[in-house]
Amino acid sequence: MPAGALAQVLCHLPVVSDPDLLVGCEAFADAGVYRLRPDLALVQTLDFFTPIVDDPYTFGQIAAANALSDVYTMGGEPKLVMNIVCFPSKTVDIRILAEIIKGGAAKIAEAGAIIVGGHSVEDKEPKYGLSVTGLVHPDKLVTNSGAQPGDVLVLSKPIGTGLVMTAVRAGMDRAGELAAAAASMATLNKAAAAAMLETGVSAATDITGFGLLGHAREMALASKVALEISFGRVPLLPGAVRAAGMGLIPGGAYANREYVACGLEAAANVGEREIDILCDPQTSGGLLLAVPQDKADALLNAMQRYQVPAAVIGHVTRGTAGGIRVTL
Repeated sequence: MPAGALAQVLCHLPVVSDPDLLVGCEAFADAGVYRLRPDLALVQTLDFFTPIVDDPYTFGQIAAANALSDVYTMGGEPKLVMNIVCFPSKTVDIRILAEIIKGGAAKIAEAGAIIVGGHSVEDKEPKYGLSVTGLVHPDKLVTNSGAQPGDVLVLSKPIGTGLVMTAVRAGMDRAGELAAAAASMATLNKAAAAAMLETGVSAATDITGFGLLGHAREMALASKVALEISFGRVPLLPGAVRAAGMGLIPGGAYANREYVACGLEAAANVGEREIDILCDPQTSGGLLLAVPQDKADALLNAMQRYQVPAAVIGHVTRGTAGGIRVTL
């Protein structure tokens, strides 16, 4: 659902006051967090969606990695998961669903979590995902609201999944592009989160459906800061630039552009193609981290040790809350 439309819905939720509710239904939160005792809190999230790739096993991996991501983003460790399944069992071979579940189970096992159940419904279109419960020490909780002026922005995965998959659906992708995108989407954010916790960061969010600029805007709004992002530093998946140049723009990118438009400033040499790429809706994207400048090298070194392809893409500035300036 587009960010703007979602905001119109969330504003009707009642405001809940509980001293142990550390993160609730705030518009920009990645997951809910509830303190059980001084040294332990629950992290809860869920996510599911329709197939993004044709191979059912790979789809299961991607959907599971995507659902687990919010727990990692908050600095937590996934513990228990429940499968969420929608499937047209009367018209589609049930063995396809078995492969989806097997793919998801493989990623859940890689995360060190345990499947404890799930729920399924008959539907016209397959959908799969997880409800995830994780644990975090309240003192190690990471949110998207702590970015400070002077912080460095680090991105842990390349972007462009929406563009590449649009090219795949149009039959206009090149050899290796689908495989690279699928591998990136199926990669857990577990290693990136370990590097984050090892170094210490000011704020974090993961990059999913609202695109890099949409989620960056949410971090900037929650932290009451502005951001500057250099397009030339943003790592991109093979084929993303070519797809954007051919006009193979996912529909969600236009909604994301509308969402960020009021706070977006683009340098004179930044064109429409660059903004389209930065607004590309991601599936199972990486972590966007705001880290104090004196910890940036340590974070990048930790990412390298964990074999995470992280890159510095900008910095946090003083300015109108939610504002983003894009340079080339």
